[in-house]
Amino acid sequence: MLKKINEYRRVLTKTLTKNIGNSYKNPNVDLSEKVKIERVLICRPNHRLGNLLLITPFIQEISSTFPECKIDLFVKGGLGPIIFKNYENINDIIELPKKPFKNLLQYFSVWIKLKKHRYDIIINIEKGSSSGRIATQFADAKYKFFGKADEKINSQYKDYEHIAKYPIYDFRLFLTKLGFENNTSPIPSLNLKLSHSEIAEGKKLLDNIVSNEKKTICIFTFATSDKCYPESWWEEFYEKLKKEFQINYNIIEVLPVENISQIGFKAPTFYSKDIREIGSLISNTAIFIGADSGIMHLSSSVNTTTIGLFSRANQNMYEPYNNSSLAINTNENSIDECIKTIKSILTNK
Repeated sequence: MLKKINEYRRVLTKTLTKNIGNSYKNPNVDLSEKVKIERVLICRPNHRLGNLLLITPFIQEISSTFPECKIDLFVKGGLGPIIFKNYENINDIIELPKKPFKNLLQYFSVWIKLKKHRYDIIINIEKGSSSGRIATQFADAKYKFFGKADEKINSQYKDYEHIAKYPIYDFRLFLTKLGFENNTSPIPSLNLKLSHSEIAEGKKLLDNIVSNEKKTICIFTFATSDKCYPESWWEEFYEKLKKEFQINYNIIEVLPVENISQIGFKAPTFYSKDIREIGSLISNTAIFIGADSGIMHLSSSVNTTTIGLFSRANQNMYEPYNNSSLAINTNENSIDECIKTIKSILTNK
């Protein structure tokens, strides 16, 4: 019943909020005076690991554009303090409860907290988020950015569709309307900002699994719903991966929180519920291979070459990038072709 109510709520709120923010697309600015940005609120009320990691490039963008500013985050679900732990510019993390119907008092207190400060600018990262648009409207700020700045911007960038990139392209255009120069620097990578000590601890964890000096290939065989490849696919993939690489590489499997394996636990495994601990271990591996999932984005965020396996038509939105990372469409590429691509990347590293 709660699930059905939530579905109806989403449809209703999207209908009611679709026009919120239209009046802010062309802000009224006196271009003779320099706009000063000292306090920023970023809205991305989503509880999924991957979606939170995918806003780390935007936070880096804000920090580099306004180095002295304080950033508040409006997110959801409890992962905020874990993921953004080492971001120095973040002043406060305002978190909606993951299940508002069970935490009504906390839910309403969060909205009251949004009124605590007056911001110089509020940014809604995901233009399709009803909660994000409502929060941007509800909180106080001199300037507000609700999402897409210009309908024509899609064609200007070949990677515009990517969910970590288009908010930055949109916001850069919005800033030009406030009198700032257009920023053409490369889009930042996802970044968990692991500390040196965390990376060192990850090395110890890995050494406890693979007691040799060979480099390590890390696989993650799980994903949600139809993104999860069947056991038969993974078993064939794993056998061919071993045949090609086991002489020169270790192969380990990071397990999901459900503690299941699509290859029947045939490879040495690592299990943890600690996101930063998982990331620290992956950061010490040569390459990560897994389907589109939060752990795939976690790998990308710790500077590890990441191979994303995609069977849905959302590759352009979620594919890993930078650090020799890439996505493979498994509808168009056989397992042998996947292995060939992985070999090419490892050879050139």
